[in-house]
Amino acid sequence: MAKLQPLKSGYYVWQYVPSIVAAVIFLTLFLIATSFHFWKIFRHRVRFTLPFAIGGIFEIIGYATRIVSHNNTGKLIPYCIQAVFILLGPTLFAASVYMVLARVIRSVHAEKHSVLPLNWVTKTFILSDIVTFIVQAGGSGMMVSSGLTKIGEGVVIAGLALQVLSFILFIVTAYVFHRRMRHSPTAEVFDIALPWKQRLRSLYAISALILVRSIFRVVEYAMGNDGYPLSNEWTLYVFDAAPMFAAMVIFGVWYPSDLKPFLNDGPSSSRAVETKV
Repeated sequence: MAKLQPLKSGYYVWQYVPSIVAAVIFLTLFLIATSFHFWKIFRHRVRFTLPFAIGGIFEIIGYATRIVSHNNTGKLIPYCIQAVFILLGPTLFAASVYMVLARVIRSVHAEKHSVLPLNWVTKTFILSDIVTFIVQAGGSGMMVSSGLTKIGEGVVIAGLALQVLSFILFIVTAYVFHRRMRHSPTAEVFDIALPWKQRLRSLYAISALILVRSIFRVVEYAMGNDGYPLSNEWTLYVFDAAPMFAAMVIFGVWYPSDLKPFLNDGPSSSRAVETKV
């Protein structure tokens, strides 16, 4: 039976022995979901969903490494790998979510209802996503450096807080567009081949899941290594693993392949629509 072990320095990076069963379950779930996403990408040639699938790979690596960590709680590298990849995976989910909104707006020719100029919708939120990714990655690296653990935790918290703020602004942007469309719809909304409302609902659901997960992560890191979340494994699976798997399922079931014709980030694009999903 595996025992909790400290590093050579005597410091415990783990507060418990990670469960093999839980890690195997979610490794399998993310492997299935990610494979499905890549199949969708190759079938429909929808490149803007690629970051979402890559985020799934991050989750797979993270939970696979937790399996390895079960018998290696006294080693730093497995701990760092699982922590970093599970932390950063949802940031890649966000990138695809941000790109979908601009394509939904363009698909119904409702640029006038967008809060931001359409060519800035994707750019603004993707830029924020890149910044949060870099900040969280940098903070994660600092956390494993001698003497920089506390600073690294602060940097990660800042990156997560920025991600929370970005998602709140994104949800507000999507909602304002949705509300304006209800009051002043364009002719394209009556095209049954453009399920724009369904796309928005899926974006709301995925955004809410990532938002809840990010808030949990802020609390987790704010409470520190001895806090309840990092000392109790179930919190990771309930507030991170399960919501992120649900996000992959939602995105996969309501896959935005019908937005493929609207790939340009400029003000206009083809009116053709693919109905094959």
